[in-house]
Amino acid sequence: MIDNINNLQKKINIKFKNINYLKKSITHKSHNPLNNYEKLEFLGDRILGFVISKKLIELYPEEKEGVLDKKLASLVNKNKCLEVAKNIGLEKFILIGNKNKNTKVENKIIADSIEALIGAIYYDKGFEISEKFILSMWKKFINLSEETVVDSKTTLQEYSLKKFKCLPIYKLVSSSGPKHKPKFTISVRLKDTKLHEGSGESKKKAEQNAAKKLLDNLK
Repeated sequence: MIDNINNLQKKINIKFKNINYLKKSITHKSHNPLNNYEKLEFLGDRILGFVISKKLIELYPEEKEGVLDKKLASLVNKNKCLEVAKNIGLEKFILIGNKNKNTKVENKIIADSIEALIGAIYYDKGFEISEKFILSMWKKFINLSEETVVDSKTTLQEYSLKKFKCLPIYKLVSSSGPKHKPKFTISVRLKDTKLHEGSGESKKKAEQNAAKKLLDNLK
């Protein structure tokens, strides 16, 4: 058991002050009906939702609530939790059933355990470390979610070409912030429209947000 716990700590690169939180996060009720991960999972689920919601608002400041809600649902559902858990091999550490038997761990239990692990990290290390862990584990999926943004720039281009026979005009208004977290503001207009500005952590995102604002105005 000690080796199991030490290996898991190395895997997630977090050293627990109170090892009991970590033990509980990988203990299913079939192994210990009284001292298991259920409450940690409940807590971890809420922390995960909050952290991902906060990150999505930072990434898509101009996006509507409905779109953000769909993105959130795609990032925190059980299938995504399962994928994240399997990426760190969490199923190898979960205690289930009789410890003397080699019991296969169900996918739902594996998915629940990553949320319980988040809850355990929060209790032992606080919000900042649990947030850092989530953003690290979900980074790939959050980055992929950028590809699901409605391509407002293409839509605006098609509209402009059809109506005015020319492309939208984009201009860099400003750039600020440190290199690791820049902020760009870009304006866009068509032949007979006012300037509309959008901001983002890349010029591409800023252009998308500016195009979306102009499209919303046209509608």
